[in-house]
Amino acid sequence: MKMIKMQKTELIQKAVKARKNAYAPYSNYPVGAALYTATGKTYLGANVENAAYPVTMCAERVAIFKAVSEGEREFEMIAVVTENAGSPCGSCRQVLAEFGLDTLVLIADEQGNLVEELSVGELLPKAFTPKDLIQPK
Repeated sequence: MKMIKMQKTELIQKAVKARKNAYAPYSNYPVGAALYTATGKTYLGANVENAAYPVTMCAERVAIFKAVSEGEREFEMIAVVTENAGSPCGSCRQVLAEFGLDTLVLIADEQGNLVEELSVGELLPKAFTPKDLIQPK
């Protein structure tokens, strides 16, 4: 149990550091994420805003896409850090759900204080996942 707590603390601290790389000149709301995979690797992400707002990318999805582009498909937990411990947006929740509803989500403030801990399934109840797609006959 101590090891898990230490891992959570370390993951949150990595997200705190990742947040420093955010490019958020429009919202002034930097976000950092650290994703821990089943293979024991950690992938970091920071939000990257754009003057054309719809093409902005959230920190959580940056970390997930980095991991997936390196061949990862199974995630254990993700730490998300914002100034006020804001929760992942709907798009990030959906992308997380694609890779498993049991992934642990750690939501922390900018000082690294864990504010909430829940699974992706709890964060996105009744998620639409690959099993919901009709398979060709």
